[in-house]
Amino acid sequence: MKVLVIGGGGREHAVAKKLLSGKTVESVYCAPGNAGMKRDGITVVAIPQDNHEALIDLVKKEQIDWTFVGPEVPLFNGIVDDFQAEGLAIFGPTQAATQIEASKEFAKELMTANNIPTAGYQAFDDYNAACQYIENGPVPIVIKADGLAAGKGVVVAETKEVALNALDDMMLDKKFGSENTRVVIEEYLTGEEFSLMAFVSGEKVYPMVISQDHKRLLEGDKGPNTGGMGAYAPVSHIADSIIEQAIEQILKPAAKGMAKNNTPFTGILYAGIMATEEGPKTIEFNARFGDPETQVLMNRLESDLGEVIQAILNDSEPDLKWKTEGVSLGVVVAAEGYPETYEKEIPLGLPEEDEQLQLYFAGVSEKEGQLVSDGGRIFLVEASAATIEEAQSLIYQSLDSVSKPGCVYRRDIGHRAVNSEPAGNKKAM
Repeated sequence: MKVLVIGGGGREHAVAKKLLSGKTVESVYCAPGNAGMKRDGITVVAIPQDNHEALIDLVKKEQIDWTFVGPEVPLFNGIVDDFQAEGLAIFGPTQAATQIEASKEFAKELMTANNIPTAGYQAFDDYNAACQYIENGPVPIVIKADGLAAGKGVVVAETKEVALNALDDMMLDKKFGSENTRVVIEEYLTGEEFSLMAFVSGEKVYPMVISQDHKRLLEGDKGPNTGGMGAYAPVSHIADSIIEQAIEQILKPAAKGMAKNNTPFTGILYAGIMATEEGPKTIEFNARFGDPETQVLMNRLESDLGEVIQAILNDSEPDLKWKTEGVSLGVVVAAEGYPETYEKEIPLGLPEEDEQLQLYFAGVSEKEGQLVSDGGRIFLVEASAATIEEAQSLIYQSLDSVSKPGCVYRRDIGHRAVNSEPAGNKKAM
């Protein structure tokens, strides 16, 4: 079987590599892919992810069996609709269903209508009204750009000054685009955050192991929000009762609500969840795999990923098996200056891969036969081990052994698992 993976980051590298490791998929094309993927036998095709016509032509020419969509932008631009119009099998939500991520207000209305627990909120497209709401309300408070913002359109404001500056960035300076100036202002939730993803087909929900992302740039969860600086799975200090409650009260009602809205969802549904004292509450939904969560989750999956997706596309029950022992942890290496201005073409010192250590490439290109940086997040090092501490040791020793001029990474990924008290041991309501 031949498969096309659309996208070019670490998430797509992890998916493509996992597909190739199974018996179902013989070859994987990745468009546009990146130069680092070639090291794992992935066929990189230089077609932009927004060129739907060229991607459709590629699928027909190479007789590709089905396509997997990684990033949110092609989904939002209707790539699934375009493929389906040509009678081509593709795994991902339609343009209408992608609104669960593309519009924070759409997601909030879905949650309200289906009694899905979440933070209180107000949506604004009037700058002055938003400012007045902040001036009259409490802090901390959360400011979100309503549309797609590559994981960076969220500001947790500890003061009103920070909140008002966020409004300036989003609504006046149009930091996330001229068409993305509407904001959602949310109640600040306290608790332990985790990522819960699932394979979804209409109202059928097949949950994955939970993971925990580290969004902040700097150690101790300080600095600006990024697309993610590392992740680990499973999250053993989140009680099983909380996870089960999240599946029953968040994922399943969301899938049913989407179907009821005539926007049925097929693909990967991601729920960012806070384990609060009142139980799990939804922070956000995404319409695709998280990044960098995918890079650690793929190594937890014992099933053949190609077989799983093929079953869902055929409307049959997938066989999902996950590792029950050990942990997987990943650390992102980024360019200095990320998530703002950063240099490119940084020569890369790369750790050696082995049975416990894997590399997943994101912002890289090739120059004179060598890999160099070509983005903010450059690559991720993933380790599988018996404990968080052992995985941390493997990764940081490997990174310390190579030269990394112009690169930065956090040295405390997984710290919450080491330092946290068990969350959610109260009986689920």
